[in-house]
Amino acid sequence: MIEIRFHGRGGQGSVVASKILADAVASEGKYVQAFPEFGVERRGQPVTAFIRIDDRPVQFHCKIYEPDHIVVLDPTLIEVVNVTEGLKHGGWVIINTIKSPDEMKEIFKNFRIATVDATSIAINHGLGSKSAPIVNTAILGAFARVFPDIVKLESIEQAIKKGAPVKPEENAASARDAYNSVKFAT
Repeated sequence: MIEIRFHGRGGQGSVVASKILADAVASEGKYVQAFPEFGVERRGQPVTAFIRIDDRPVQFHCKIYEPDHIVVLDPTLIEVVNVTEGLKHGGWVIINTIKSPDEMKEIFKNFRIATVDATSIAINHGLGSKSAPIVNTAILGAFARVFPDIVKLESIEQAIKKGAPVKPEENAASARDAYNSVKFAT
């Protein structure tokens, strides 16, 4: 079983991203479970979403304490939330940032790092606003690039077109651009 934790802020689309990813993975014949954790948080407050992926039905129904990988939609979260809490040694950190993976090595020791400027990609596709871009579909494109054995970009694009509440074509293009823009640590 693969367990993934998404960290974002209310309004960035982390919950929608986890659902779209779950739909894409399920379309490829895998079993999946996706659910958010939030209470009365408002726009801009930290939000966490969880995804489990397996070749067999998923039986666990609790939050993920020791994820295999994490996805960070807002780089400012690393200053206020321990996003790597419980992350397994050698796990991936996919982070939306303008910084290179090598610049992030000091923060994410013992983990593999992939970065993508999902914010600029979202703005370029008119997703959200310049002050509040919606980066969720771009980060899913990056996810597909880092984990081609989990989900194909084509499945992500189809799930986006079915599940994006607005601008499905722009959201799918955002995922494609992010897929092609991911940077890996050297």
